[in-house]
Amino acid sequence: MKVLAWLVIIAALAGIVVALVKLRRRWQEQKRVAESRLASFVAQSMAKPDAAARPDAQPPFVPPPTDAPPAPVRQEDPRQQLLFDAASKAGEAGEPALAIQLYARLLSRYPDSALASRARANVAAQKQRLKL
Repeated sequence: MKVLAWLVIIAALAGIVVALVKLRRRWQEQKRVAESRLASFVAQSMAKPDAAARPDAQPPFVPPPTDAPPAPVRQEDPRQQLLFDAASKAGEAGEPALAIQLYARLLSRYPDSALASRARANVAAQKQRLKL
């Protein structure tokens, strides 16, 4: 009889240990899934610029004042500044051919922008540097 009681106690303890191991594994799996979900969310949020920085985002509508005529506001495309910066960095890095190509792309897409005159001057400087 005592042997049977000890077998029941040992079986109960083994059952509790098995249940705890399964519970711990499930908890670790849920923790791993949550961490991977958080990591992917952070990676997506860092990869996507916010709506204010996106060039295709439209500014919020502000109605013009009723007593004054609306003044034409020329908004520069932020992509032209990015092109200009990339071209100038390429020139600084010792890549005059790449810089000239980037300036040419800037001038072909935005010929009448505020950066066009600076881009033309930098192209001339890069051409001189390329000849040397």
